[in-house]
Amino acid sequence: MGCFDEIKSRNFSLYGQWLGIASIILLIALGIVGLQSHIVFSIVGWVIAFILLMVEIPLCLKVCPTSPKFDGFIAYFENCYFRAVMYLIFAVVMFLSRLMNTGPLIAAAVCLLLAAISYGAAAVMGQSFASSRILGGTGVDNVV
Repeated sequence: MGCFDEIKSRNFSLYGQWLGIASIILLIALGIVGLQSHIVFSIVGWVIAFILLMVEIPLCLKVCPTSPKFDGFIAYFENCYFRAVMYLIFAVVMFLSRLMNTGPLIAAAVCLLLAAISYGAAAVMGQSFASSRILGGTGVDNVV
């Protein structure tokens, strides 16, 4: 199954995963740009990006050596409800950066909010969690 088949599947958890990947890229890039204006939110953005990297890309857990305790923590987020809450919390943290006038991180906050909405929609609609096959996940073929 390719990228276009995943888009056509109308599985909102896949949309949330791709928005999460976009959030990771924005958090890293805009954290570098905003490093001069406010170092605290840039570092917080990088920490969030690292957490999302481990949660969203299953291939990272297969390649990187991790402890069973960390794997258990990541497995806790195989539920769309928990992912929606996690992304909503991260979005609120990044929106708080706007109060400190660190402008570029607002784009990452909006992307995090859209990912939270996507995961929330998947949870409300009762869709099973699926991860993109391109990123080392199961794809929607195995979702019942």
